[in-house]
Amino acid sequence: MRRTGKNLADLNPNDPWMQTVGLLSVLSAAADPGVRRPVVSTDQPKRKACGLPLPEEHHKVIVTLIERSTDSTATIAWRDSTHCCYGDQVWRASRSRVDGVCAMSGRAINPSDAVFKPSRRRSLPLNAHAMILAAVLEDATSS
Repeated sequence: MRRTGKNLADLNPNDPWMQTVGLLSVLSAAADPGVRRPVVSTDQPKRKACGLPLPEEHHKVIVTLIERSTDSTATIAWRDSTHCCYGDQVWRASRSRVDGVCAMSGRAINPSDAVFKPSRRRSLPLNAHAMILAAVLEDATSS
């Protein structure tokens, strides 16, 4: 490293370049005595667990029917800024096992109602609890 007349100890230790040189010195174990050594933490940052949203939680969700491939499948665009976004998620016809709320219309869903649910082929989607009434999808298809 070429010196330009200033001693490294005289340079601003908060300068980004000096911090970079200091970090490189720490990593190479050849520290220059004039370079401030950064504090290196080996603690891993704590990550907040991202749980699935609860069915009773209400979020601003935009649900759009892209296409009906078959009578038992639909491709849905699901946009929820707080949990997940799926641009072309396949949903399958099913029967509701629990009470719920239709993601498209906000209408009540009762057990045994005909609904569509996100497909669980690859992995459990973050919106796995969501349901759309089959009648609402039929209305959207005919519009």
